[in-house]
Formats: sequence, structure tokens, C-alpha cells
Amino acid sequence: MSSGATPAAVKIGIIGGTGLDDPEILEGRTEKYVDTPFGKPSDALVLGKIKNVDCILLARHGRQHTIMPSKVNYQANIWALKEEGCTHVIVTTACGSLKEEIQPGDIIIIDQFIDRTTRRLQTFYDGNHSCARGVCHIPMADPFCPKTREVLIETAKKLGLRCHSKGTVITIEGPRFSSREESIMFQTWGADVINMTTVPEVVLAKEAGICYESIAMATDYDCWKEHEEAVSVDRVLKTLKENANKAKSLLLTTIPQIGSMEWSETLHNMKKMAQFSVLLPRH
Repeated sequence: MSSGATPAAVKIGIIGGTGLDDPEILEGRTEKYVDTPFGKPSDALVLGKIKNVDCILLARHGRQHTIMPSKVNYQANIWALKEEGCTHVIVTTACGSLKEEIQPGDIIIIDQFIDRTTRRLQTFYDGNHSCARGVCHIPMADPFCPKTREVLIETAKKLGLRCHSKGTVITIEGPRFSSREESIMFQTWGADVINMTTVPEVVLAKEAGICYESIAMATDYDCWKEHEEAVSVDRVLKTLKENANKAKSLLLTTIPQIGSMEWSETLHNMKKMAQFSVLLPRH
């Protein structure tokens, strides 16, 4: 790109997970209720700014936390953010640690996933919507945006946060937690953390040509660890309450940095990959 060209405008979608969806991080907030060809998103879109960067916050489970992981309308959530012009989606998610060195309260910047969901639509191209014709075979070797990851990792270091610069998340269907034997099995598969929401969210963002990254907050050791209290709702909420400020400070510091960077080539490549992954119907 020539030096005189205008940088690509950046707009950040923020999908807030359990206990990590505080709208107070946005300045000049307004609410917008939208509909999509895939139904309604989880809640109103909260529009605002973080240091002059346009942002849209969406509570993944609804602001009253009424939607269980399997029932989240992931298609509508990502489609709504795409239609509002989001170039990036940065999400927060609570997770269980499957590794001794990942302690409750630590942040993990996820770079890979293992999918153990069973009931979720993972594509916009499902044959039922005229806005998404054809069949999409989206590459998933590198599910997350490496450039966004690097910014988050560098920012976490500057803030002095305990942060793991990569990690494989295994996404289970839920809403139940794992049995002990499942938890031990997931460790042998090489998973670092476990949650219930990364898939299909990351897949749909890739189809939409959006730069997606996840800030995972470890809340517990799942149930694999001997002599350690097994995961429970109380344990998760307690850890989130004590550590939510870490994710908040990371977002508030990272987003202005993303807004100051040049993204034209990255966004072009994301959109090109999404476009060329679709096989259109033959006529």
C-alpha cells in the first residue's frame, strides 16, 4: 500500500463471556436491537468507543445470562457484528485449566481448538439462506488471527499480567462440566484449557472474513487435579469476580493499539480466503 493511501477503518466487536461483559468499558454508549437472516443475536448491540476506536459489545449469553452455550445463536451474533462493519472480534471466555502451570486467574491467548460440540451449526452456508449461497469449506489450520494475538500478548506483558501466549482450547457441548475421566482424556489429547463457546464462534468469524481472537480466563482446574476442588459454578464466578479487571484492562489497552495499526492487507487476505472457500451452485 502506498504511503498516501488511507488506512483501513477498524471497528472492534467485543463478545463478552460469563462475568466478562461489562458495558462500562465503552464511552458514549448507545443500544441497538437488530435482526439477521439467522435470527436475533443474544442481546442488544452496545455501540460506543474505546479511546476513539469504534466498538460494539455483545453479551454472548444475554445480559441476564439466560442463554446456555448450546442455545447461543452464534450465526446471528457474528452476522450482526459483520453487518455493523466489524473488522475484528475480540472475545472473552471463562475456561478450565488442564495444565498445572495454567493457574486460576491466568490469561491465555488461544491459538488452536479441538471441537467436542455435537449440536451446533458451524457455517452460514447451510443451504437455507439466500445471503449465503453455496457450500463453504473454510480453512481452519490457523483459526485465530495471529496479528491480533501478537498485540494482545505484547500488551499483556506490558501490563504485567500472567499470560500464556498460546494454548489449545477444547470446546465441549455443555452445559454440564466434564467427568474426571473426560478431563484426563482431554489432557492426553494436548488440550491446555476447556470451555463451551469457542466453537463455532471462531469458525463463523473466519467465514465472515473477520479477525478473531480470544482472551481466555482460567477459573479452575476443571476436575482432573487430585486434592483440588472440582469445578463448580460458585468457583467459576468467584474467580471471575476477582480477576475480571485483568481482561478489562487488557481490552482497554489493546484496542487503541489495534486502532492505530495498519490492517488493509490482513483484512484483504481474510476476505479473500472467505470468498474463495465458497463453492457456488452450478447452473
